[in-house]
Amino acid sequence: MLLSMTGFGTAQAESDGLAVAAEVRCVNNRHLKVSIRCPDSWAAKEPEIERLIRQSISRGTVNISLRATWIGAAAESLVNRPLLEAYWDQLKSISQQLGTPAPSLGELLSLPGVTAEQTGSGLNEENWLLVEKVILAALANVQEFRQREGRAMRDEMRDLTGQLRAHRQFVLERAPQVIVAYRDKIRDRVNQLLQGTGSQVTDQDLIREVSLFADKCDITEELARLQAHLDQFDDSLDAHPSSGRKLDFLCQELNREVNTIGSKSNDVTLTHRVVDAKAVVEKLREIVQNVE
Repeated sequence: MLLSMTGFGTAQAESDGLAVAAEVRCVNNRHLKVSIRCPDSWAAKEPEIERLIRQSISRGTVNISLRATWIGAAAESLVNRPLLEAYWDQLKSISQQLGTPAPSLGELLSLPGVTAEQTGSGLNEENWLLVEKVILAALANVQEFRQREGRAMRDEMRDLTGQLRAHRQFVLERAPQVIVAYRDKIRDRVNQLLQGTGSQVTDQDLIREVSLFADKCDITEELARLQAHLDQFDDSLDAHPSSGRKLDFLCQELNREVNTIGSKSNDVTLTHRVVDAKAVVEKLREIVQNVE
């Protein structure tokens, strides 16, 4: 199933005086990058939080924000007096040197680490189970968002590959006509140039010249590879797990074949079709950049 790298999900729950809220935001990235914001006392659990994220997300930049609110008796806080006094001594000295007012007590209490919840420096097992539950619920919402976006992208890319197939079919049917038109054009032109000279072009000479032109403009292999890449691309749209890297590689191959066809085309109509096909491939690449 195709998954978008863009997603958003939230969840919250409470138990035994602790309320936890999680918010997860995802944007595209070639690799997986996890950014965690949580209370300082939960720092030891960050590897566990990242492990939960990696279980469901393999590519993209993931920002997760965790907030905790203590309810009732658990909300009482203790002041870290030694740290508060250390802040005060340093800030008072700096304010005297700069001639600025000393910070207020309220400002000091808002500094990191000055107040600490009664639960101590970390999470107990019961509280961690609550946090884990909320994270998994938020990630489930993110997955639903990403699947919904993925279905929309899959449908759009199927429409684009259908357009590419139509361009390929047109080129396939038009290419032989270009050879015939070249043959007739060169025969008429040479006959005009030799008119009145008593000389004439033999069929053998004409065949040799047309053969050289046809060999130079032959795009049979490119059209065959383009068809194979399109088939593989469509199959990958329904692959499990989501295969954004493979789709990105196939876009490069599609672009290469279309460019080669364009360089070999010696016909204005074919050139216009190639330009249209390149525009379709570029749209595909833009969409694929957001596929996990």
